[in-house]
Order: sequence, then C-alpha cells, then structure tokens
Amino acid sequence: MKRFAFFPGCLIPARHPAMEFAIRSTLPKLGIEIVDLEGASCCPDPIYFKSKDKISWLAVAARNLCLAEDIGVDIFTNCSGCTATLSETYHLLQDLELRAQVNERLKRIGKEYRGTARVRHIATLVRDEVGYEVIRQSVVRPLEDLKVAIHYGCHLLKPSRIMQVDDPNNPTVLEHLVSALGANPVRHRNWYLCCGKACQTEEVPLNMMHDLLGAVCSEHADILCLICPTCYGQFDHGQMKVSRQFDEEFETPPIYYFQLLAFAQGVPYDKLGFERQRFKPECLRRFEMATAETAAPSSGDVHTE
Repeated sequence: MKRFAFFPGCLIPARHPAMEFAIRSTLPKLGIEIVDLEGASCCPDPIYFKSKDKISWLAVAARNLCLAEDIGVDIFTNCSGCTATLSETYHLLQDLELRAQVNERLKRIGKEYRGTARVRHIATLVRDEVGYEVIRQSVVRPLEDLKVAIHYGCHLLKPSRIMQVDDPNNPTVLEHLVSALGANPVRHRNWYLCCGKACQTEEVPLNMMHDLLGAVCSEHADILCLICPTCYGQFDHGQMKVSRQFDEEFETPPIYYFQLLAFAQGVPYDKLGFERQRFKPECLRRFEMATAETAAPSSGDVHTE
C-alpha cells in the first residue's frame, strides 16, 4: 500500500468527526495506508493569522511539514484551508532567505524545515494515486440517479500556481469523483462562488449563499457535495439563516465527499454522522434499502430439513 501522512487539522476532528471516520474507512479500501502525524497542530488558519504575523504563521506551518519530513512521507489534508496554508508554505519556503528566517524560529524546538514533503489535498490524492476506475470498483452500493450538485469552494483551486489542484476556471475533479460512485454530478450556474465564511459582515455571505443555493435548487439536486468542512458548516447551518432572511425554502443536504464515498462502499447510513446535520440526506436511505433487498435470500435459497 502507498503510505501518506494524514493532516486532519483542527476543525474536522473537533467538529466533524464523521468526516475523519469516513476518510479512515475509505482510503484503506483504495490502497492508501494512513500514517498519523504525532504532535500536529492547527495548520494554522490561512486568513487571519497570516495577515497578522506572516513569519510566525510560516513557522507554525513549517513545523507541521517537518513532522512529515521526519518520517519520510508526503502529507495529505482533508480541508481546503489546511491545504492552502501548507501548500503556500511549501511554495514560499523555496525562497532560501525566507526559509532561513523560519528555520531560525524552528531551531528553538530542534526542528529544521527542508522542503522534502509534498502537500496533497485528499481529492487529488485519490485522483492521482488511486484513479477513478479503482474508486468505481470499490463501490458496492452504486448511487444511480442521485443528482449531486458540486461545490468546489475557493481555497481548493486558487491561487492555482500554489494549489495545483485543477484548472481553476474549469475544474472537473469533483465531477469525476462523484461519477465514480454511479451518481450524476450537476454543475449549477453559480458553481464558482465562495461560501462567504471569511466575510467580516453577515450581509455579504448571506447574499452569496442565496445566489448559490438558488442555483442549486434550480437544478433540483438531491444533495450538495463538497470537500471543505468550512463550506459544509455554511451550507448546513447557513441554509436556515438564508431561508429566514429571504423568506424562501432552501433545504439541500450538504455532504462531505468522503462520507458519500464511504456510504457507496457499504458503510451503513447510521454510522456516518448524518443525524448531526440540520439537513439530513434521507434520500440516501433508498440505496441502503435496495442493497438490503438484494442481499436478502430469496425463497429458493431457504433450505428446510
């Protein structure tokens, strides 16, 4: 199996443990061995901390990268914000003068950043190291006729020279990942919009969310699939705020991609944390019922003495 260091960040383990459970359930089935990073900290945050003290921000991020370097493996993250921080740090610290400043900080704790560990977002990890066909073969519960709206979010794709995930103007990775599950990906007209989480006023993100959710609803999507825990929080709890603000009904359940993958691979619905959501993807239960009916013995299979 291919080995990669797992950087879970702070948001997913603390607030969305079902996402981490899904990742740990799915990757071994795809031939990926997860190596835990002992002592990892917050990435840190790619917006506020960086704007206040960039050298300290780089030092904290470089320390996390050192942990992967020390065990000789590349690192993958499950959060677009964490990927943005660690990828930008890897990019900026190719400047040897800046690296020397950061290593002067790290020397206090006996660490030295060398730039030997690549940073991968989990979506690109499975795309590039596993492939869509292997994902397709791992599915035991095909999600046929499920309409899945796609949300990329902003940190995953830009700045493209640093993230190097996909074409920022015409990405396809999430569509292909969803198609591998047997579902129908839907690109709505406002697919490129940010969820608005980082905005300092409440009015701006509510308007952004209203435009985005309106586009999703116009496609009659069953669920909204995303790859970022921050976006997930916006679309779960935020939908209620948008509905109240605009007096419109929005209730498309958001789902983190690897929860959807785990479900398609056969993990029971009730083990994937959906009960914690404001908007629950009850539409998935029909696939679980269909699988159970297929697995049930027919009358011809029953043997009597």
